[in-house]
Amino acid sequence: MRISQVLLVPGTGTYSNDDQAAIAAGAVRDGYFYDGPVLTDGYRSIRQPSEALQVLLVLEDGQVATGVGVSVQYAGGSGREPVLVATDAIERWGAPIEELLVGEEVTSFRAQSARMAELALPRAVAYGVSQALLDATARGSRRTMAEVVAEEYGNPLPVAAVPILAQCGEDRVGAIDRMVLREVDSLPHGLINNADLLVGAGGRLLADYAGRVRDRILERRARDDYVPTIHLDCYGTLGEVFGSLADVAAFLDRLAARCAPFPLRVEQPVRGGSRPEQIDALLRLRKELAALGSPVELVADEWCNTYDDVLAFLDAGAADVLQIKMPDVGSLDDTARAVIACREAGVAAYCGGSCTESEVSARIATHVALGTGADVLLARPGMGVDEAVMVTRNEMTRTLAVIGSRSTT
Repeated sequence: MRISQVLLVPGTGTYSNDDQAAIAAGAVRDGYFYDGPVLTDGYRSIRQPSEALQVLLVLEDGQVATGVGVSVQYAGGSGREPVLVATDAIERWGAPIEELLVGEEVTSFRAQSARMAELALPRAVAYGVSQALLDATARGSRRTMAEVVAEEYGNPLPVAAVPILAQCGEDRVGAIDRMVLREVDSLPHGLINNADLLVGAGGRLLADYAGRVRDRILERRARDDYVPTIHLDCYGTLGEVFGSLADVAAFLDRLAARCAPFPLRVEQPVRGGSRPEQIDALLRLRKELAALGSPVELVADEWCNTYDDVLAFLDAGAADVLQIKMPDVGSLDDTARAVIACREAGVAAYCGGSCTESEVSARIATHVALGTGADVLLARPGMGVDEAVMVTRNEMTRTLAVIGSRSTT
């Protein structure tokens, strides 16, 4: 199957892009907006609607393969590329992408990904183009995208769902019930992005919140064997509250006790100013936790943006779980290789993403997680819980049903 035409079309993401530096510097909140000066290059305002680059590959038989590239919510921070401006991306990259792909036969996703890498596309653009290439390969071979990924990367065909993590956004209380009702595997993310308002002196506010999550699960779960992981993303705030990594570790150990009998994962408890600093901080914190015999699992996020970053965190043994934030990683080929590298290193691979994504990128990310055998998948797009869980789970169950039906015929 050959590509006969390439169409690049501006689109919209599901949530907003936020200038993280400006927010951290004290931008004033006014309803959904933030007021104050922009501090990160590429932003027009501190909070702006996310843009998307829609990539359409028209195949010779008339089918249309689709991908959607986006920037993550906090684009431009912690070593990430600048926020995506779709029209600028089309003007700069439309002709090179068309020249590379028109007339090409899409029988191998990995082969086309290797050719695409020669363009050195921005990662948000590469994310969208690689999705379309994976979709085209699957359409041309009459397979699901998960089957293409599994077979091209030497994995067994998926037979079970990947556990999902839902994120609550700023609805930190109400969303818990939505997640428990739907029996989400990991919850609630928490968006713990303000040390004063959400962690508090000595971690009191965060401990109260984690306890509320735990108690609500016990109160409202429909069956005793629903035992989700409590996953809290702390955006480095624990490092702001506590004076040392030993103090952070001691607090996390107490937090795990408060969450019992549910396991606790804590994402980005402390923040470094560079990749080496971030790796060092997480590595030392992990050693402090080990000395306490603590069951807390640490999840790396900031500065773990690219495939090379993933390898650096793995080589250092800096975390129990690595978030492979797919729009930041860029090409889905790099995501697949990153998941495999995690598995080989004995580290859990979390196929992350962003609230800014589209329904297309959410569906395709689900296939990549299935085909690579990831340990966790972020439910996306948006922050509404129900919608993201619906999109992710339905795509997963449909795909597994198709694969399962073929194995019995």
